[in-house]
Amino acid sequence: MKSRRIFLAAAVATPLLYPIFKHGGTYTPTPTPLPVDDGRGLPNVALQTHDGRHVRFHDDLVKDRLVVVNMMYANCSNLCPANTANLLQVHEILREHMDKDVFMYSLTLQPAIDKPADLRRYMEKFGVKPGWTFLTGQPDHVELLRLRLGFYSLDAVADADLKQHTGMLRIGHAGRDRWSMIPALAAPDQIVNSISSYM
Repeated sequence: MKSRRIFLAAAVATPLLYPIFKHGGTYTPTPTPLPVDDGRGLPNVALQTHDGRHVRFHDDLVKDRLVVVNMMYANCSNLCPANTANLLQVHEILREHMDKDVFMYSLTLQPAIDKPADLRRYMEKFGVKPGWTFLTGQPDHVELLRLRLGFYSLDAVADADLKQHTGMLRIGHAGRDRWSMIPALAAPDQIVNSISSYM
């Protein structure tokens, strides 16, 4: 009985202590209340587009839409340029469907650094075409979104490495609650086939 009480006390305390262990040192609660969840694990966080528009992730970007989401950051020189070049080919193949049947979003992994102007410069540098939205926002909101979309590793060391999160695409339809992932460097035709399976 005593061991059961100790186990229950530990179980209750663990979620409360997790932020301290995760970040190291003193835990300071975020001043921003957690965003409203759509019930399927997609937080309705406030974000900002590369052109400065304020949007909500669920309500304005993914609700009842077929979406393709990846993560990047403006000063990335490793996987991001190659991923962007590959996705430009996907965008070209699907050009008649972009912003009508398919919506492409790139979310920065460095929201404290990447402002809308930085994202616009990145887009111009790589020749990103209209119909592809780049996003930033409050760091705690972007982090919540990263975790809910599955762009994370269970290994803490790997999860701290930004490069670990730039290699995948999340494809899905929120209205149908159907989601999958595919490498961002997969053959463009293979990515298009994955996207088309939701259409």
